[in-house]
Amino acid sequence: MLTLTGVLKIIAQILNAGVAITAIALVMYALSFNFRDVVARTFVIILALVAVVFSSDTIANISNSSAIIQAWLQLRWAGIAFLPAAYFYFSDALLTLTGKPSRGRRTWLVRIFMLVSFVWAVLIPLRVTVGPLSQDTAPVAYLTTNPFTFVFGVYYLAVFGLSFYNLARAVLRSNTTTTRRRLFYLFIGASAPAVTCVLFLFHGSALFTRNPDFFWLLTILGAIITGVALIVMAYVVSFFGLSWTDRAIKSRLFRWLMRGPFVAMTVLGATTVVRRYGLALGDPYIPYVPVVMVGTVLVLEYFITLLAPRLENTIFFGADREDLSLIRTLEERMLTEKDLDQFLEIIAASICDQLQVRGAFIAVLENGSVNYIIHAGDRHILDKLPETSELIRAVQPGGQISREPVVLGSFRLIPLAYQVDMEQTRLFGVCGFPDGTAEAFLPEQMTAVNLLADRATLALKDRALQLQVLNSLSVLQPEVDYIQELIASSSYNQKSIYRNGSAQVPGEFTDWVKDALTHYWGGPKLTNNPLLNLQLVKAASENFDGSKTNALRSVLKQAIEQSKPEGERKFTSDWILYNILDLKFIQGEKVREVARKLAMSEADLYRKQRVALENIARIILRQEAEITAHENQPVSGSDIPENEVGNTL
Repeated sequence: MLTLTGVLKIIAQILNAGVAITAIALVMYALSFNFRDVVARTFVIILALVAVVFSSDTIANISNSSAIIQAWLQLRWAGIAFLPAAYFYFSDALLTLTGKPSRGRRTWLVRIFMLVSFVWAVLIPLRVTVGPLSQDTAPVAYLTTNPFTFVFGVYYLAVFGLSFYNLARAVLRSNTTTTRRRLFYLFIGASAPAVTCVLFLFHGSALFTRNPDFFWLLTILGAIITGVALIVMAYVVSFFGLSWTDRAIKSRLFRWLMRGPFVAMTVLGATTVVRRYGLALGDPYIPYVPVVMVGTVLVLEYFITLLAPRLENTIFFGADREDLSLIRTLEERMLTEKDLDQFLEIIAASICDQLQVRGAFIAVLENGSVNYIIHAGDRHILDKLPETSELIRAVQPGGQISREPVVLGSFRLIPLAYQVDMEQTRLFGVCGFPDGTAEAFLPEQMTAVNLLADRATLALKDRALQLQVLNSLSVLQPEVDYIQELIASSSYNQKSIYRNGSAQVPGEFTDWVKDALTHYWGGPKLTNNPLLNLQLVKAASENFDGSKTNALRSVLKQAIEQSKPEGERKFTSDWILYNILDLKFIQGEKVREVARKLAMSEADLYRKQRVALENIARIILRQEAEITAHENQPVSGSDIPENEVGNTL
C-alpha cells in the first residue's frame, strides 16, 4: 500500500531522472549551436557531470543488486569529484570573455584541479575517497564516509569558493544593465547544482535516517531547483559565441525544452506512476504501460503544436510580434519559381481547353529578354515559334506595349503587362497560342482567355516583387550579421566594439578572395595571391607543413562553411549564397549549370555571387583582426587597477 514516504520517494526519483534528462538535452542543445565557444564547451562539461550524478543516483535507487548499486554510487561520486574542477574551468573561461584573461595562474590551477579530481575519482573504487556500501540504513543506500571523505569535502568547498569568486568578478566587470543581469542569473543558476550535489555527501546522516520524509522533500526541492538552474544557465550561455537576438535564443531554447525534456519527463512520470500503482495492487499492469507511454507522447505533441507557438509569441516577442509574424508568414506565402511554373502551366492548359487549340505557351521575361518558356499541349507548336526577340517586338511595336492581342505568323499573342503607375507599364511576359484561322474565336472565349492572361500577369508581377525582396535581404544579411556579431561580442567585453573590421569590405580584398577561389584547386591566382601574406594564413600553414597555398585553401573552405545556414542543405533563398560558392568554386561547375540548379538567370547569379564573395571576405577580415589583436595583446593582459582584490588569480 502506498504511504506518504513512498509517494515522496517516487516523486523524488522522477524529478532526479528529470534533471538528468534536462542536462542531457541541454548538452545536445549546446553541441548543436555554439560548441565552438569556450564558455559553451566548459558548460557542456558541467552539464555532462550533472547528468552523470543524477542519473547514477536514480538508477542506484531503483536497483536491487548490491553490486550494481555500489557501481552506480561510485560513478555518482566520480561525477561529484570532477564537478569542482569543471566549475573553476567554467569560471576562468567566463572571466576571460569579460576582458580579464588569465596570466597563466588560472590556467595552471585548472590543470591542477583537474588532476586532483582525477586522483579522487581513481581512489573511489579503492575505497579511499569513500568507503563500502551501506544498504541497510534508510532512506537510501549510500557509500560510507571516512577521514579522506572529509578532506575531499574541504577540497570540494574550497574549489567551489574560488569558482564563485571568479563568477562574481565577471558579474562586477559588466558595464551594461542587460549583461550584468544575465551574468547575475548565471551566478545564481550555477550555485544550485553545486549546493544540491552537496546533499549527496550527507547521505547516511542520522538526521535523514530518523526523518525519511524530510530527506525526500529536500531531494525533491533540490531536483526542482537544479533543473530550473540548468535551464537558466543554458539560456545565458546561449549568448556566448552566437550573434542571435535575445528573442531568437529564447525561442529556440523554449522549443527544444518543450519538445525534449518536458515530453520525456512527463512520459517517464506517467509510466512510472502506472507501473508503481499496479505493483501496489499486486498487478504490474504491464499492458497499460506502453499504452500510457504512447498516449502521453501523442497528447503532449498535439498540445505543444497547438499552444506552443501562441505562448512563444506572447512571452518572447511582445511589441515586435506583428513585424516578426509578417516575416515568418513570408515563407508560407512565397511564390517560388516552381510554384510560378506550375501556375503558368495551368493557365496555358486552361487556354488550350477554352479555345480547343493544340497548344499554348507563356514566355517569361527578365531584364527585357525571354528567360524561359512554359507550354501546355502539343510541344511541336513551339517549332514554328519565331525568335524570342520578335515576340517582344511584336507585343510592343515602337517601344509601346500593345493593349490588344497581336498576330505574329501563325500565333496570336497577348502581352502580359501590368500598369505599375500612371505613367509606366511593365511587360512581364507574352502569352501565345495558334491563331485559329479556320474559324474565329468566340467573344466569350476571348473574354475567358483575357481573364487567364490577367491572372498570369498578376503571378509574374508578384514573383518579380518577391525577387526584389529576396535580393534586398541577400544584400542586407551580411550587414545585419555584422551588427548582431558586434552586439554579441561587445556585450561582455566592451573592447570588442572597437576591434578592427567593418561592415564594408574593400573591393580590392574581395577581388583577391574571388581570384583565390577561381583557382581554388590550383593556379597562379591562388599561389601568387596577396592573401598569402595574412597572419591568419601564416598561422594556418603550421598545420600544412608550412604550405601557405594549402593553408589559404583551408581558410577559404572554413570561411565558406561558416557562411552555411544551419540544417540540411536546400536550394532555397537562404542557401543561395552558400550554394553559389560551393557549386561554382569548390565543385567547379559551370555558370550556366549553377544558374540552372539555383533557378536563376546568369545575371542574377553574378549579382548574388558578388554578395557571397563580400561575405567571405568579411569573415576572413574578422578572423585576421582577431588573430592580430591576440598577437599584439600585452603580456599582463590587465585592464583593471593593480590593487583589485584577488588580482593574483
